[in-house]
Amino acid sequence: MAPVSLLDLVAALPSNDGWGPAASEETMLDGVPFQPYSKADKLGRMADWTEGKDRERGGRQQFGRNYRDQQVYGANQASNPFAIAAAEEEATFSVVDNTRTSARGRGFGRGGGTVFRGRGQRGGQTQRGGRGTFQRVGGRGGQQYDNRGGRGGRGGRRFGWRDDKPQRNRDASVQVKPDWSVLEEIDFARLAKLNLDTGEGEDLDSYGFLFYYDRSYDKQPGAVTSQRKLNVLERAAYNVTTSSDPIIHELAEKDEATIFATDNILSMLMCATKSVYSWDMVITRRGNKVFIDKRENSALDMVTVNENATDAPLEISEGNKDSMNSPGALMLEATHINNVFPLQVVLESQTSKLNMSHEHPFYNEEVETDPPASKAYRYRRFDLSLERDEEPLHLIVRTELDAVVKNNINGEDQFLTIKALNEFDNKAQGSGGALDWRTKLASQRGAVLATEMKNNSCKLARWAVQSILAKADTMKLGFVSRTNPKNNNDHVILGVLTNKPRDFANQMALNLNNGWGIVRTIVDMCLKMEEGKYVLVKDPNKPVLRLYSVPENTFEEDIDEGQIAEDDAEE
Repeated sequence: MAPVSLLDLVAALPSNDGWGPAASEETMLDGVPFQPYSKADKLGRMADWTEGKDRERGGRQQFGRNYRDQQVYGANQASNPFAIAAAEEEATFSVVDNTRTSARGRGFGRGGGTVFRGRGQRGGQTQRGGRGTFQRVGGRGGQQYDNRGGRGGRGGRRFGWRDDKPQRNRDASVQVKPDWSVLEEIDFARLAKLNLDTGEGEDLDSYGFLFYYDRSYDKQPGAVTSQRKLNVLERAAYNVTTSSDPIIHELAEKDEATIFATDNILSMLMCATKSVYSWDMVITRRGNKVFIDKRENSALDMVTVNENATDAPLEISEGNKDSMNSPGALMLEATHINNVFPLQVVLESQTSKLNMSHEHPFYNEEVETDPPASKAYRYRRFDLSLERDEEPLHLIVRTELDAVVKNNINGEDQFLTIKALNEFDNKAQGSGGALDWRTKLASQRGAVLATEMKNNSCKLARWAVQSILAKADTMKLGFVSRTNPKNNNDHVILGVLTNKPRDFANQMALNLNNGWGIVRTIVDMCLKMEEGKYVLVKDPNKPVLRLYSVPENTFEEDIDEGQIAEDDAEE
């Protein structure tokens, strides 16, 4: 057979067929038109499950995918002939979306959004706490809070930081009655700007006695050999308010000062901007004298626990099922520990103790059955005068010391204040991210102490102020933990740390001049008013102080009712 060329084959084909399959009018799918295709079109991903989510949040979709996929073939669903219309039977079908919604609820986060609880700024050096420097909150003159982040004038809220924490509704430390009238309302932002430079103060007199500190408690903290059981010792201790102190009455009659207070009360006023819980104090003006007092069973006598933690302990009413770790129960436990701990770490010896210039001002052997606790009372005077004052303004404060110790170098007596931090359960709600003291106190004592400074900044600042007011040489800080986290009755002493009061205050960035400015300003307000009784209350839910004018018999009725109840019980 003769060979057939390619041209012969082409010539043999019908002239109307051409290359490829035979032309046909039929389509593979009825009703589907022909979709043109160009090599310039870009094919996207076969399935992109993140497209809808990214489109909602406007994140990566805006930056990269819009640019990358803007020419995806068939992306325009409006003109896409292949778009599938939902059938009628699918109208009842729904997809369950288990992703988080963007609406914010009452969840727990890192702090509170519009709750301003800050530690305060350092007071300006040129402002020395003058008179009439405050205006009431509200209107154009008051402090205005907004929802901006506040970082260099940036707009917009800083979500994820202090926005998720629900607003706590705590109760006030004292019930405000209808016949109380508000005289002043002061927010913490203004208090934090006050500044008053005050000297070291001078000693007027001292009372009581001190036992010597037991140095065996200064062993390596956290070591098993240094752990000791906390014992309960029955000793007569006193916490007398200002107006009930006979020594202060004598000093007032001698016109030694204008303002009178105790270190417990004064430290709370000086550290007011660090406080979160509500507290109150009674201010009485008699002539040109001002007495700052506390009520019976006042919150000032209680030792708080993790007051400044971002996730502070919850009340029972707030959903805390563990009543042992509620704020009230923790305060009772911490107060008990601070009452008995200083008694255990001293060497009680009647032959080896340091007597002050005068006997104990409150102990009465004929009435008391328990021996007195180791305690010395120093009455000290501070000058709060300003250059523009016509007459000097002095303050007398009763300070307390807990023990004495011999200096290893020169053998001189050094005075101590003794306080105790307590660990309840580092895994419980409200622990504030505290470390396990038993395992970390020996190796990471700095981290343990730093965590306590963060969670208890108000309490530790008050202790440092009290030590400085008393002119103590050293502050002993004990670490007491529960024997079992589920038992709040038995405790063990894990160790004791030694600090210089002023060094400790500097470590906490505590500004004493700001505290003195607060005291001077509050006193100026009272001295401008008529003689009478006033109550200063820290708002339970806002960083605000309010000064009320109250009737003269306020709180005296409660004392009378309590005395009648005690008499009836004795009968």
